Amino acid sequence: MNLNLNGRCALVTGGSRGIGRAVVLGLARAGARVVACYQRDSEAVASLERELKQLGGDHHLVRADVTRPDEVAALADQCRDRLGGVDILVNNAGAVSHIPYEQLPLEEWQRVLDVNLTAVHLVTQTVLPLMGHGGAVVNVGSGSALVGLPQRAHYTASKAGLIGLGRSLCKELGPRGIRVNTVTPGLVDTDQAAHLTAEQRRRYEALTSLGRLAQPEDVADVVLFLASDLARYVSGATVNVDGGI
Repeated sequence: MNLNLNGRCALVTGGSRGIGRAVVLGLARAGARVVACYQRDSEAVASLERELKQLGGDHHLVRADVTRPDEVAALADQCRDRLGGVDILVNNAGAVSHIPYEQLPLEEWQRVLDVNLTAVHLVTQTVLPLMGHGGAVVNVGSGSALVGLPQRAHYTASKAGLIGLGRSLCKELGPRGIRVNTVTPGLVDTDQAAHLTAEQRRRYEALTSLGRLAQPEDVADVVLFLASDLARYVSGATVNVDGGI
């Protein structure tokens, strides 16, 4: 299937690990030129850089804290200078913690909402002047926004906010030819699932109709579809990628 992403310019936040990494590599393989940001240097960043070089193309990794307006502005400048604009924006950077609600400190509530929701606002608003007709914004949410999870009230609230933000922006940006959609993954087999015991893993797998956890590529493929012209009449959608939980 031809996604027709050749020459498209993409920005992916939180691009060094998990879903973000799979999105970055998927976009690059589909012919897009990619800028991906990450928060701190790591072996994951170094290995992603090596993989992108092997794939070839015009790709750049940029260190940026997407909760800081000055760093987001610098990131947008990099996109303008290196790519000339942005056709595809994937807001993937995220934070999570597990704390009983009665013990949840305000600082942790603010930290998680800053990364998962406010940063999406900052990045999207700052990048919009670089986007034209045919642009696509894809926000990576969470299936927990639809069902709720104990000890993740702050995380669930932030991801639920993405759904409302996407619904509003699709109406406001639609007349400019820019589509906005949200992907809500279930439990994905990334470093966040590494703490699961064998018994816990089997239990979570049994919750899905397909009998397995999602791989990052399972989610990335849906993101790429929504970013492509194959989804040219899809906007304001919340797409569950949870294996049928």
